[in-house]
Amino acid sequence: MFESFFKKEEGLIDSLPDVRGKYIENVKLSKHTWFGVGGPAEVMFIPEDYDDLKSFLVRKEPAVSVNVIGGGSNLLIRDGGIPGVVIKLDSKAFKKVVFDGENLTVGAGVRNSDLQKEMIAKELGGLEFICSVPGRIGGLIRTNAGCFGKCVSDVLVSAKVMNDWGEIYDVDGDDFNFSYRQSMFPENWIVLEVVLKGFKSNAKNIKKVIEEQKEYRIKNQPINKRTAGSTFKNPEGLSAWKLIESAGCKGLKVGDAEVSDKHSNFLINNGKATAEDIETLGEKIIEMVKEKTSITLEWEVRRMGVKK
Repeated sequence: MFESFFKKEEGLIDSLPDVRGKYIENVKLSKHTWFGVGGPAEVMFIPEDYDDLKSFLVRKEPAVSVNVIGGGSNLLIRDGGIPGVVIKLDSKAFKKVVFDGENLTVGAGVRNSDLQKEMIAKELGGLEFICSVPGRIGGLIRTNAGCFGKCVSDVLVSAKVMNDWGEIYDVDGDDFNFSYRQSMFPENWIVLEVVLKGFKSNAKNIKKVIEEQKEYRIKNQPINKRTAGSTFKNPEGLSAWKLIESAGCKGLKVGDAEVSDKHSNFLINNGKATAEDIETLGEKIIEMVKEKTSITLEWEVRRMGVKK
């Protein structure tokens, strides 16, 4: 199916510019997402550094489509995969962590959870909630990710981004016009690094906050399950999980995809679900909630790729 779908772009990898990083063909994106579903990337590109990424963007053919993925925590890749090139910022150049007083510069490829060790060592607090957001730093801005009463817009000083012409900009945090779970983030921008504002604390307090947040998640959310976190945005003044339960969707299934019985705004892949199962389940929830409450839920999970 993959070969027939992409036959019109056969030999894509041979048409791409020379790079210092890596090209990998037919990458199983199910191994790069928390849901564990989805078709392949025609080509995955892992750039060596900023210049390598810029060179690729400037020299590739304009018709070649480009998508960027991070940790795959808030992502549903459809079963037909993603044609063109999928970029993953997984090399050392995109994983730097630099402290400057109460400011912290973090590369887009750093796992959010990996910040806790650095924060404890440098005794920088105020960013503990980021350690609880699954995924990588580069994925935080587009959706103004957050939890435990805080979001990225509360702590973002600036971000270094690259557009699809390889031009680099330093963008002030206020210029993203953040609102609940969204921002004015252009589709053609790639986050390279961010500067976050914390405050001086002590290792004991930082550890305590992180541990309390971890315990809350264990108690209230499906941990160690194939899920993508919160599936739908909370409508203003309301909780998506309450609307889902009131519509009778708790425990609802499509194929091997299921609404979590622990937290109704989490969809679970029980092991053999397809991306179509998960997306169909989500659309069914939207339909049932609208019929019950006249409220239309919006996807928080980002859906990418083509259907099989």
